Amino acid sequence: MADTKPGLRKPEFTKVDQLRPGTSGHNVTVKIVSTKMVLQKGRSDGPQARQMRISECIVGDETGIVVFTARNDQVDLMKEGTTVTLRNAKIDMYKGSMRLAVDKWGRVEVTEPASFKVKEDTNMSLVEYEVVNVVE
Repeated sequence: MADTKPGLRKPEFTKVDQLRPGTSGHNVTVKIVSTKMVLQKGRSDGPQARQMRISECIVGDETGIVVFTARNDQVDLMKEGTTVTLRNAKIDMYKGSMRLAVDKWGRVEVTEPASFKVKEDTNMSLVEYEVVNVVE
């Protein structure tokens, strides 16, 4: 019996303007436009000295921009002008607007600078969504 391993699939990359609420599994290459620390708290005492950091970053590509919520170690990678690849990213909803996030099942990787110019006039996070219950 031959031991055959299935080949790895090539990742399919999504553009920012294709992101929709409630979706996940996105691979996106974006440039960081701006970053702002939102929350920084932690305990330096005790056996587990943990610090929680959350930063909101405006990231985008040639199709538009979206808010990315960076958590803990991801905050250190988010520097203005840097190009990053977000793997297995998901869309979280916050007060009716989309936020891009990468949890423990995804990765944030700094890549070589991208050649595209960020289209800043199409902000996908400014689009407000409303939950509608459909009764059949």
